[in-house]
Amino acid sequence: MNARTERPPRQRVDGVVLLDKPSGLSSNAALQKVRRLYNAAKAGHTGTLDPMASGLLPLCLGEATKFSQTLLDADKAYVARVRLGETTDTGDAEGEVQQRRPVSADLAQIEAVLPQFSGEITQIPPMYSALKRDGKPLYEYARAGVTLERMPRQVRIHEISASDFDGRDFDLHVACSKGTYIRTLAEDIGEALGCGAHLVALRRTRIGNFNIEDAVLLQALEDAEVRADVLAPADLLVGNLPTIDLDESAAGAFNHGQCVHPPAGGEGLARVFAAGAFLGLGRWEPDGRLAPHRLVAFTSGA
Repeated sequence: MNARTERPPRQRVDGVVLLDKPSGLSSNAALQKVRRLYNAAKAGHTGTLDPMASGLLPLCLGEATKFSQTLLDADKAYVARVRLGETTDTGDAEGEVQQRRPVSADLAQIEAVLPQFSGEITQIPPMYSALKRDGKPLYEYARAGVTLERMPRQVRIHEISASDFDGRDFDLHVACSKGTYIRTLAEDIGEALGCGAHLVALRRTRIGNFNIEDAVLLQALEDAEVRADVLAPADLLVGNLPTIDLDESAAGAFNHGQCVHPPAGGEGLARVFAAGAFLGLGRWEPDGRLAPHRLVAFTSGA
């Protein structure tokens, strides 16, 4: 007799998990592990983090996935470990060393070149990146030995500093706009110092208003109590928006796609609640009505 163990059916789980992703794991692999632990029917992330990198990776379950795009444009912060004197074909420690040069810089000299990388700067995206050309990521071309021309892009470095230099490696602290390539920044700093450089480690410490101190380690999620405790509400990613509370009648109309007239007005978007339940986002119309913008699905039963 063939016995087969069947996986229990996926459940509806709505919420956000702020994960401290370990190094060596892709963002999608981390997402699938968390999804399996919660046995969630639906899951998504808010933008990828390189497999080599560790740190903050917000993950969305269930209805929270409807708001996952809100962090794509958010500013981010990183701590990178940069090695001077060596350049690699990937710009990080996973690549092959292409050139070695002597290092004569000290911490003061490193700090002296950093102001030229502050504010609005231009970067050329690396070939080993997920940017797509003709539907294929650049890293696939790079692995095939093909180098393509890439258009420079403008990014903003809000804060940049260096610390803990041991004569070869130092920590680079960066707060930046979306689309900033830290490996490219490290390489450019190495060229400014005349010795080249590459990343040996990268850790994301902040996305928007979320900090690494609030994140949970993957292994901690093996505990059911921890999983329940760290699952944040589905509206966490839009927590910067004002809130509107509707009565039962208005909530029913709103949930069926109708505009409503709350007692208080506003502009832009707002989080909409009724009896403590999150209904979704509303958009203020010029005439003072609140129109449904993005609704969450009804929960059955409760």
